[in-house]
This record gives sequence, structure tokens and C-alpha cells, in this order.
Amino acid sequence: MSETQDKPAAGNDRNAAEDNPTSAPEAPFKPVIPAKAAKRANASVIGMIIALVLCVLAFLPVVLMNPAPKGENFRPPVDVAGIARNATDVAGFTPVTPDTGDTFKPNYARWETGTDTGVPTWEVGYLTPKEAFIGLIQTKQANPTWILQQTGNLPVTGTRSAGGQDWELRDSGKDKRSMTLQYKGTTIILSGTASIDEFATLAAAVVKSADQAPAAASPQPGATLSRQATPSP
Repeated sequence: MSETQDKPAAGNDRNAAEDNPTSAPEAPFKPVIPAKAAKRANASVIGMIIALVLCVLAFLPVVLMNPAPKGENFRPPVDVAGIARNATDVAGFTPVTPDTGDTFKPNYARWETGTDTGVPTWEVGYLTPKEAFIGLIQTKQANPTWILQQTGNLPVTGTRSAGGQDWELRDSGKDKRSMTLQYKGTTIILSGTASIDEFATLAAAVVKSADQAPAAASPQPGATLSRQATPSP
């Protein structure tokens, strides 16, 4: 047998492939979406987009009228003088409102009826220039036990002159101290963690406010005042 007879012809190979369709590679299947289904899908997507736009337009005026604070440490201003005026009639004295400019920033002001302690009080909290805290409390009905409670039972360590008055100084020797003054028929206590110099600065402003305050009328029987304040830190 010759070599020519042993080799199959190329044409025979092509014919065999055509006769056996399973040997040819299959084309990928492409699903066909009916026109109506495609139209419904597009309509759903467009509807969702329209609904989203309408929601944004509805809430946009609310956002614009109530802008967010510009910083994490933003605090709304506290109207100490305004709250003090509201408290005067029920307090029986004019609450002090020390003017410290922009150095000592009040973070709350309130009139407490004394339901728990039996001693109604005027209270203001201040953040100092060195980012410490001093709380001011004033009342006409102080007693020794109440004073010890407000000063944290700290020992009396001397006096400190501020605003032309000698304040009783109580100091823990660490980071807590208080200054107490009996003045013009009221007891005023400053307590906190600020330095003694910052205490003296605020105390001088307190005395000046007390000197300038007009005399208050006696509280009317049965007069009440709802608690007014801003949240303390």
C-alpha cells in the first residue's frame, strides 16, 4: 500500500464534520426579553428615580431652614440675663448675672425650686478660658448642711479677696475648690475645677453684678416658675 493511500483526504475530514453536528462548537445562548417586559422594567426604574427626586425636593427646604452646626463643639448661646429676669419674681432676690465678656461662656442657666434639697437656687455653669468649669449657685435660704453639700465637704483653707469682698476659700489641694460669699442677703457659691485665678476673675464679676442688681420684690404666695435651662455638658 502506498503512502498516498494511507492518508485520508482533507475533503473527507470536512465532510465528516458536517455530517456530525455535535462536533461543532455551540454558540452562546442570548435570552431575548419581550418588548412589553422591557418596557415595564424601564418604567419601574424611571418611577424609582422620579420618587427619589421628589423626596429630595420635599426635604430640601427643611434642611435649608435648619442648617447643621458648623462645628462639633458648637453650642447654642444661653440667655443668662433673660432666664434670670424670669426667675426674679419667684426668687425674692435678683439673681446675679456676671458679665465676663466672651471669656467665660455659660453652658446652662436655670432656677431650681429646691424640691429635693428644700433650698431653691439660681444656678449657672461656666466654661472658663482654660476649658475648666465653674458652677455658680445663689440662694436666700442657705443653711450649714446645704453649704457643706454644695462645697463637697471641702475644708476651709482661708479667704480670697475678689471684687472687694473676702470670699471663704475651700480647697482640696488638687483640682477641686470652691469660694463662698454671704452678700446682700444671699449666699453665693462658686465650685469647680478651674484655677484659683479664674475663680477670682469670675468672683469679681459676680460681686459687680450683685452691686448693680435692683432690689427684688418678695415672691408672691403660690408663685411658681418652670425650670429653664440648657443641657449641661
